[in-house]
Amino acid sequence: MYMKVRYLSVFALVALLACNGQDKKQNNYSQPSKVVGSGVFDLYDIQQNGELIVLMLYGPGSYFEFRGESFGVQYMLVNEYAKSIGCRIRVEMNHNPKEMIEKLQRGEGDIIATGIEMTDSLKNILSYCGNKELDHFLDSLSVPMRDASLKTNGKTAWAVRSDANILKQSLNEWIALNQSHFSEYTTIKIKSSGGKTYTPRRSVKSPILNLAKGQISTFDNYFKSYSRQCGWDWKLLAAQAYQESGFDPNAVSWMGAMGLMQLMPSTAKSVGVSQAQVFDPECNIRGAVRLISQLNSHYSSIRSESERINFILAAYNAGPGHVDDARALARKNGKDADVWFGSVDYYALNLSKAEFYNQPEVKHGYFRGSETYDYVSKIRSRWDNYRSKIH
Repeated sequence: MYMKVRYLSVFALVALLACNGQDKKQNNYSQPSKVVGSGVFDLYDIQQNGELIVLMLYGPGSYFEFRGESFGVQYMLVNEYAKSIGCRIRVEMNHNPKEMIEKLQRGEGDIIATGIEMTDSLKNILSYCGNKELDHFLDSLSVPMRDASLKTNGKTAWAVRSDANILKQSLNEWIALNQSHFSEYTTIKIKSSGGKTYTPRRSVKSPILNLAKGQISTFDNYFKSYSRQCGWDWKLLAAQAYQESGFDPNAVSWMGAMGLMQLMPSTAKSVGVSQAQVFDPECNIRGAVRLISQLNSHYSSIRSESERINFILAAYNAGPGHVDDARALARKNGKDADVWFGSVDYYALNLSKAEFYNQPEVKHGYFRGSETYDYVSKIRSRWDNYRSKIH
């Protein structure tokens, strides 16, 4: 994400979710100065630029990254709005609501899509939109998603700058017309190049196909062949495949990862696996090994091969950005950034907490580190099991 400053008089502002621990102090935000002759920068100007710049905070209900792709309830909603006005979306991340409002006034964004609470003190610079509809939707998600942070206080809304009247009207109309589709908009859908939509699915096979014959799976020949390309034991690659898909080559995760090694669509493309090939076991393994080789280079400074494997596995699961954030926090706190268990894993586990992911060393924000912690541990354990039983 990069910054493009616009010195203009008006910008849009969106707020869907009141964040826990939000700074509720009253701030006297000054009105931005206008550029002579520029008029108000409103909806038409945004459409002419073709880009809607969104200011957001990290969080499970707002915006987060997973294996290099963007997710989050609020992000997905505002992205749909951007499509409706014919714009692409660009997200700029912030540490707190005050920072978002100040950036908005300086002309560094069009919409704030997280964390603004409706207050009288901001009415001179903000116009709120969609309070009841958005609060109702976010509250309705808190139970099925088992995430109390999605619950609102009834006082959160989308908002625009007080003089962006056309954008305000556009947002109000879009919310009113599309509120019944919010659930659909925030459900991840994976479509093939031919237009087929895939839903989450997984059929778990036995972790060892035939112990007497020393056969872990029907894909052993591929594991043996391609593991040489990344310098791994083939049994480690098999253990990772089982953790990813349960040896189901047609598996699709709820986040959109596909195939035996659960490649995300953008990742598959980057390692030379087309949409038509993603469910082919050999192609999927080939792509995964290319990704593992890339991660091996990324963590080449870690001298211990065993430790490097831990970081490669963690980065394969979470994306290297989140793992690098955990390493940065480990260094900051005097821990060994080249050791996973008992050092970096602690910070990975805690990157789901605002007091950790909002620290300045963290560049990729929120992520659910417990999944990555379990991922590394379970693959190492299964690899040990395979090595002890398969000869």
